Amino acid sequence: MRNRFDRQLSTLNDELIEMGSMIEKSIETAIKALVNQDVDLARHAIEADEEIDRQERIIEDLCLKLLLQQQPVAKDLRLISSALKMITDMERIGDHASDISEITIALADQPYIKKLEHIQQMAKETMIMLVGSIEAFVDKDLEKANEVIKRDDVVDDLFDKVKKELIQMIHENADKGEQAADLLMVAKYMERIGDHATNISEWVIFSITGEHKSMN
Repeated sequence: MRNRFDRQLSTLNDELIEMGSMIEKSIETAIKALVNQDVDLARHAIEADEEIDRQERIIEDLCLKLLLQQQPVAKDLRLISSALKMITDMERIGDHASDISEITIALADQPYIKKLEHIQQMAKETMIMLVGSIEAFVDKDLEKANEVIKRDDVVDDLFDKVKKELIQMIHENADKGEQAADLLMVAKYMERIGDHATNISEWVIFSITGEHKSMN
């Protein structure tokens, strides 16, 4: 019975890795579409969100089967409940990649008012965070989970830089205001992706230690 349970837990890990890979690709596609003003690629990122939602349901069903069909001990319960919390954050990351792509389509026929290097840096950092958080869960690696949480400060600092630049642009030229607001939303979505990766790592820590910052 335990062997079967362990096999199902291994499947759960595989499905989480798959969902993490889908989301990483979704962020990458959304940012590439934004930078290149590629409408077709942006639409592809929006469509990918449906696949991510489907993957969330697969993992949800698997977690519920593990809870209902087996007799999980406390450590298993923590792991399964953490996975259920994690996929909620992962699904939101997919939503934000789709939201960024919607803005890309809206801005497709306008030259950009600024270079997007900080937004690209934010995307790179959040992808590192996302991959790290999933790896931390699979490897039960506390150190890696804590590294992801610390890395969120880098994303927040980049967001502050983008925000200051765009607010300055709005003050200097009101005509740039609408696009500046859209690009600020893109940066905000990236900052939120960093927050979700942090949340995932906090649930990883809970799955290992039984402690979560919301319980302190």
